[in-house]
Amino acid sequence: MQETQKQESMFAAIADVQRRKILNILKNGELSVAEIKAHFDFSGATLSHHLSILKNAELVRVRRQGQQRIYTLNLSVVEELLLIFNQLFNREKP
Repeated sequence: MQETQKQESMFAAIADVQRRKILNILKNGELSVAEIKAHFDFSGATLSHHLSILKNAELVRVRRQGQQRIYTLNLSVVEELLLIFNQLFNREKP
């Protein structure tokens, strides 16, 4: 993925309040889909859609554990996003 496409994907992913809530929940550690779902009132299909967008933006990682899918934050990409924000809002350098 090209750098600008990757950045666009990350920004699109965090534009949604529900996806930001998922990221916030995952900051405490990895969770199964069922554990994530317990925090929301929407359908499993809607959760799957949000998780797919976060995964495509590389903000989360997923692994299989038996029948479960376990999600965790991809901290290296989250750190990259923080660096982008720092560059955007740093007053010292234009």
